Amino acid sequence: MPSPTESTRSAVIRGAVAGLIAAALFGASAPLAKVLLPNASPLALAAVFYLGGGLALTLVHPFMRSSDAEAPLRRADLPMVLATIAFGGMVGPVLMLIGLGRVSAVAGSLLLNLEGPLTILLAVAVFREHLGRRELGGVAGILGGAALLTWGPGELHADPLGIALLAGACASWAIDNNLSQKLSARDPIAVARAKTLGAGSCMLVLALLTRQAFPPPLQLAGALAIGGLSYGASIALHLRAMRTLGAARQAALFATAPFIGALLAVPIAGERLGIAEITTGVLMAGGVAILLRERHAHEHVHEALEHDHAHEHDDHHAHAHEGEVTEPHSHVHAHVALTHDHPHVSDLHHRHDHAQDS
Repeated sequence: MPSPTESTRSAVIRGAVAGLIAAALFGASAPLAKVLLPNASPLALAAVFYLGGGLALTLVHPFMRSSDAEAPLRRADLPMVLATIAFGGMVGPVLMLIGLGRVSAVAGSLLLNLEGPLTILLAVAVFREHLGRRELGGVAGILGGAALLTWGPGELHADPLGIALLAGACASWAIDNNLSQKLSARDPIAVARAKTLGAGSCMLVLALLTRQAFPPPLQLAGALAIGGLSYGASIALHLRAMRTLGAARQAALFATAPFIGALLAVPIAGERLGIAEITTGVLMAGGVAILLRERHAHEHVHEALEHDHAHEHDDHHAHAHEGEVTEPHSHVHAHVALTHDHPHVSDLHHRHDHAQDS
């Protein structure tokens, strides 16, 4: 049985890898979307991307062996799933589209960076996640790099209503991110499929009602394929990362997506990296390194708890089974009250108050 320290370290690394791959896949969609946007509206293209993600996850889910070990979505999860679709797939996109029409491109890009800080603020202030001083420094480096990347020459114009609408869109996505973290104990492919199909359907209805332009057939097929990877696979990996890292840390890692998109724009769109992009890379790499190296440890109490999620037997899951079981596996299990001391992050089993940062 692995020690708590070994188990936590391994989980953090796996979660970070999943989170960075999710950011890379999503970041790749930006330069690819620029190729498709001349022939389609942003709302219609977003609907196709989300539906492509949902269709891809529907196709691959029966063949994923790891899904057999995951906890399935249950009827009790329906309100949470509907809430994530409403905030992430309806309220957020609508506020963003209206708000972007009232601000300049530069102001819009900078304001949309509010999603990361608002996600982290909600995670820490409301959902009992914890970030130490050094981790906050790492988060600041990543978010600062994201803001720097979107800054460019141009008129900085925004009226108060436009600012409020874009801030509201980011707040909606921040709520979506934190509610999604609550669902991360479930099968991430099943959750991502429900979110992408639900959000894609909502945006499809909005696009049809407002008579938005859809891409021509050949580009439509390409957009569905992009959606399968950049939305379907990305959201599933994003959820898996939140399970082990929490919403705050994953929000910081996911903020690397614009930089990864900028890197991919070099071969895809023939663009060049400038001083801003290189500086961004240094800031983000340093921030990611701090998040991965930071070790938060203190004596903490686990309250008695009963829940269902994929797990392996370790110090947090030392329960007996009849017969042999495969690792990992999923079933309803109970945690007895436990007090111990080991490095940890704000995962499913470590949501406790902190008297002070460490």
